[in-house]
Amino acid sequence: MTVATLLEKAYGSFSARRFEATISALHRGLKVRIRVQSATTEGWVQIDVTGEDEQVALNLLDREIGLAPTSAESVGKFSALRGKILNATRSESELHVDIGVLKPKKYYAAIPLWKLQAQLSDGVKLPLQRLVAVFCLYDFMPIHIKISDELDPERGFWESELSEAQLWRFSEWLKLNLDRLIVLGASHNEVEVAVERGHHFRDVIEIESLGPLEHAILCKLGTEAVGLIPKLGPHLAAANLAPFSPRKIKQLIKRPSL
Repeated sequence: MTVATLLEKAYGSFSARRFEATISALHRGLKVRIRVQSATTEGWVQIDVTGEDEQVALNLLDREIGLAPTSAESVGKFSALRGKILNATRSESELHVDIGVLKPKKYYAAIPLWKLQAQLSDGVKLPLQRLVAVFCLYDFMPIHIKISDELDPERGFWESELSEAQLWRFSEWLKLNLDRLIVLGASHNEVEVAVERGHHFRDVIEIESLGPLEHAILCKLGTEAVGLIPKLGPHLAAANLAPFSPRKIKQLIKRPSL
């Protein structure tokens, strides 16, 4: 048996039973049993993997969801990692990202404000909380980063920056010029049901999955994401909803893409 920590947190409408069914579907045909542990460490989902095809199953999980490095020894300068934004509204100087490092103690990644300004606003000196709001950099948002310096054990973090993959995603969203409603803390099925109950399929092109509990509702031309919040919010009570508006971002940064 192998115990693994997934790069997914238990929050919002998370259900261990439903999550087990989701990840088990990824391994249909493999001789393996996956069980979600009832307790998690720092909110990260831990699983037991048992069976002949343990390693194959773990490789699939790493590719589809991601496995937390857990140990600081597994992270170094230039490491490319996926994490979850942490305490987004509590700082004015840096964006914290939880990357799942728990040993020898909890360490996280931090992106300084000046780097975010350089990468997201073309050097325009936008306050951190303004960048958080317009790019939907809220708690639990999945984000791809690159470690840019060695661990600072006294401060407890690695200085980091957004990865090329993350910048490409934001750039593509801006180029398409369509609003997206970001949903943090609900399953794909719950988002589909909310759109159906709100009778808003005519306003939606597709529901993009950013993670098992994170999604981007791509709006049709002429539909503003902010207008969907009061209509879909009652059907997604456990989730946080935030609008991503390319038009507003372009007004701030004065260019069409990153």
